[in-house]
Amino acid sequence: MPFNKDRAEEAVRFISLLEHTKGRWSRQPFILEPWQDKIVRDVFGTLRKDGKRQYRTVYVEIPRKNGKTALAAALALYMLFIESQNDTEAEVYSAAADRDQASLVFNQAASMIRNNKTLLKKCHIVDSTKRIVFHSTNSFYRAIPADAASAHGYNASCIIVDELHTQAKRDLVDTLITSQGAREEPLAIFLTTAGYDKNSICYEYHEYARKILEGNIKDDSFYPVIYKADEKDDWQSIKTWRKANPNLGITINEDFLKQEARKAAQVPAYQNTFKRLYLNIWTQQHSRWIDTNLWDEQAGMVVEDDLKGRTCYGGLDLASVSDMVAWVLTFPAEKDSEKMKVLSRFWCPENKIYDTNNRYKDQYQKWAKEGFLKTTPGDYIDYKAVKKQVLEDAKKFNLKDMNVDRLFQAHQLAGELEEEGLTVLGMGQGFMSMAKPMKDLERLLLARKIEHGGNPVLRWMADNVSVRQDPAGNLKPDKASSQGKIDGIVALVMALDRAIRHQKKSVYEDRGVRSV
Repeated sequence: MPFNKDRAEEAVRFISLLEHTKGRWSRQPFILEPWQDKIVRDVFGTLRKDGKRQYRTVYVEIPRKNGKTALAAALALYMLFIESQNDTEAEVYSAAADRDQASLVFNQAASMIRNNKTLLKKCHIVDSTKRIVFHSTNSFYRAIPADAASAHGYNASCIIVDELHTQAKRDLVDTLITSQGAREEPLAIFLTTAGYDKNSICYEYHEYARKILEGNIKDDSFYPVIYKADEKDDWQSIKTWRKANPNLGITINEDFLKQEARKAAQVPAYQNTFKRLYLNIWTQQHSRWIDTNLWDEQAGMVVEDDLKGRTCYGGLDLASVSDMVAWVLTFPAEKDSEKMKVLSRFWCPENKIYDTNNRYKDQYQKWAKEGFLKTTPGDYIDYKAVKKQVLEDAKKFNLKDMNVDRLFQAHQLAGELEEEGLTVLGMGQGFMSMAKPMKDLERLLLARKIEHGGNPVLRWMADNVSVRQDPAGNLKPDKASSQGKIDGIVALVMALDRAIRHQKKSVYEDRGVRSV
């Protein structure tokens, strides 16, 4: 295929006239890094015999912090201001999973224009609708979120999808792709980090790109780029980091990766996050969360009598009447030298500990004998016993308030506790509610700022707990994929949620983790 050096150079030159807008690079010329320069030259300089661009689809998969968003913004502006002169009334769209993500590319593009007096005179920026209009060719660039997929009337000349792996559905991408049919030189650019959903549209493009790179598919219109580590590579090695991150030492700091790797070594669930976000390895959505060695280090001493009158917050996981109930109290540190104390209690039906279908019955019997697991007669939990204990704890300690699963907020027990004067709140179990206290628990564990008393039931659950991760890296406990009960950890997260909410600001957010 013919290569037009002038067209390739034109694209590179235009981008170099733009300026970076964030961090230490702010207001410096956008000089493409070698890997970026190659992509831009190849995409805009490689032509078909008829003089049109050869590549119609560009797929770039690369770890986070390697400058994807800035490159996306620069490409959107090149398509708007330069390429539209060959295709008047151009429609350039940057698409993302939600409005906040969609705004990222637009905001950088708008800032690049505002820093360039020549471009600013040629267009009109409408922040409210995330639209930039280039008057001389009657063209526009617009940022749109996934919920705009049902809208009609698109006639896209170029689409740029930022973080394709976050697209829960394929509707928006398919709508935009199919709208390009009338364009002579349509261009679709996908910039993304690896994901975990192998039924997604992102994985579909990933696999297609991989097969082209490996020579199993020939498609001259598709330009694939994948920077990644391999599964066999040592994920803690700097050599591996360099392999996956072409901008290491430029837009992503080596010390930052060292810090993240140390965290991943001690928080099993974060290993998948680290591998996916910083090594671009497709991972599973489910993963083990708590390292038992890290957990065991922080057993400490939790003496109930020493906690009398202390401020505390509760989490009550009611589960079902034939299962296990967990009641966990968290006692925030009253001074820097102290650690957060955790007191946990568990109940199950007495018949459960002898049930031959219960593969943990021997453990249950041992815990019941040792007093760590309380039982109530029969096949079902007597919630009166749970209520009695919660009220006793509220009286013995200074219980400010407590969380219950929102689904159980209307449960008779929750209502009775409220009638007794306790403040009982419902907490959702999704990412929105669980992500923050999950992250706070991770910080406490890594900072060695928690003492849980070594309760064997809670330890078993800590070892069992598996978490589900959303595309943004947020976590929530996942009972379905966990190997055994995790009710105590769920209750702990709910109790911690209340404790953190009552603090004006977590000290761990300010100073971070000092030692790992």
